[in-house]
Amino acid sequence: MQWVQSNHCAYDCHYHPVFPVKYRKALLQEEIAAACKAPAYEISLRYELTIEQIGTDGDHIHLPVSFHPKYSIGQFVRIFKSNVARELFKQFPSLKKDLWGGEFWSDGYYVSTVSTAGNWNTVEAYVRNQGKTKPAPTSSQLTIW
Repeated sequence: MQWVQSNHCAYDCHYHPVFPVKYRKALLQEEIAAACKAPAYEISLRYELTIEQIGTDGDHIHLPVSFHPKYSIGQFVRIFKSNVARELFKQFPSLKKDLWGGEFWSDGYYVSTVSTAGNWNTVEAYVRNQGKTKPAPTSSQLTIW
């Protein structure tokens, strides 16, 4: 990634937020995970941010994202969670039955800052491989159980 030039600043800010589904329910299956992409694209246009990828693993979503420093990570989380949840409930009204309180996302989230010089490619590869089966451990690996 290259830095972005804005009216009054130039920036190169990258984040890796992870949002769990309420009650850690595995609701982000193929159809619902795909439906997250349209509102995410609209958010990226409206707020001038870049969502590099979207990766889901059933009960949570990963987003390597870059946005202007005028937004805090808390603002981004609020914007993303509320807009995506609203659209998912419109498209899939049955989701409210699975989530007793009618909230799609858990209250908390995880976020880390990511350096393009160090581990950005690692994070992108990790998100790209979300939801895929992991290879069985080889005999040379130590197993705990």
